[in-house]
Amino acid sequence: MIPATLYDLTVRAALAAPGSGYGEPGNGVQLPLDISTEGWRIDAMLNFALIATGILFLVMATWMVIAVVFHRDGKHKATYTHGTSRKAAIGGLVIGFGIFLFVDGVLFYNSTVDLREALWNHDRAKVPGAVRIELNARQWAWQARYAGPDGLFTTADDIVTLNDIRVPVDTPVAIQLTSSDVIHALYIPNLRVKIDAVPGTVSPVWFEVDKERLAQARSNLFEIACAQHCGTHHYKMRGRLTVYSKEEFANWLAEASINSALDYDAGPTPDQQGEPEKQADSKYLAHWGWKWREI
Repeated sequence: MIPATLYDLTVRAALAAPGSGYGEPGNGVQLPLDISTEGWRIDAMLNFALIATGILFLVMATWMVIAVVFHRDGKHKATYTHGTSRKAAIGGLVIGFGIFLFVDGVLFYNSTVDLREALWNHDRAKVPGAVRIELNARQWAWQARYAGPDGLFTTADDIVTLNDIRVPVDTPVAIQLTSSDVIHALYIPNLRVKIDAVPGTVSPVWFEVDKERLAQARSNLFEIACAQHCGTHHYKMRGRLTVYSKEEFANWLAEASINSALDYDAGPTPDQQGEPEKQADSKYLAHWGWKWREI
């Protein structure tokens, strides 16, 4: 089928395209450099949608040009119709259904496959050595929490950072995301990650930084933004993603755990772990984490 072949070509283009560095001058209309193992799936769908709608636009424009150029002499008498005839109804349905299958049908099928195989396949982040992060969005910052050496969250050796997420390359990273106040949205363009942070709900997302794609970047620092207008200081929700080698990440984790243990606040804790709605209470600010939820 032509749509399937066209989609295959967009997939190959997404896999082959080196992209350009995020925020790099002169990158034109290119997307930010994709450094993730599965980001090509998003790029392929965007490319296909652009090409498919471009083809439909050219067909319609050509049709209009033909009508203007070849029927402008006035020899053809214009006719008017309400489009209520059987012929018009069948023609409209066939054309509309064909366009729907050509664009929406292909996108729906492939997006379903992508969700099942990768984007919603959280088992791929349940491998030995995977990094787990609890992320709390609030007006107006990103609070990140890593489990310390004990492997448990909300204990004295947890590593807590503000607007600062650090991950190793070639390692699955599982994030569980919530919000303390309003709806925010975690957006990391270079990882093709965007997911809403909803108060009272813990939402999972995972990604993995690809070493070969990372080598194309001019830096190991990338932007984290909020993609939902969350209040007057929405613009302040700018975070930083730092990608390390596995060795560098292990060193940072060990040092950060020691520092966090020294800074640990042993004040009041929630009666029950895992209640995101209590995170808005100031007396629980040091204990906003929750027991890791298996997806």
